[in-house]
Amino acid sequence: MTPTDEQLSISEVAERTGLSAHTLRYYERAGLMLAPIHRASSTHRAYSARDVTWIIFLTRLRSTSLPIASVKEYADLARRGEDTMPDRLELLQRHRVSVVAQLADIQASLAAIDYKISLYERTTV
Repeated sequence: MTPTDEQLSISEVAERTGLSAHTLRYYERAGLMLAPIHRASSTHRAYSARDVTWIIFLTRLRSTSLPIASVKEYADLARRGEDTMPDRLELLQRHRVSVVAQLADIQASLAAIDYKISLYERTTV
């Protein structure tokens, strides 16, 4: 981290990402972070903007039900560098298929809900 980088506390990162400090610490312990989190002289964590961007991406992966093991695999690949881009691409493409299927299920559920709403609206008007 360079001296000009903004340094954020764990509570500031929690607020910006919507994650708890506990979850942020877990991500670090589980090896999900792209790089080790810098420690200020007080030994408190000091996150960079790059760390926050990475955490937001991890959050997106998790919100689409990518298992922690797969997130760790992705992070491990990313840390190894540019040579792993084909492997990261393949992992994300496989996950995309899963997300598209989830979306189709959600759309079908929404259609069922909309149908019931229209029935209720017709009978209560």
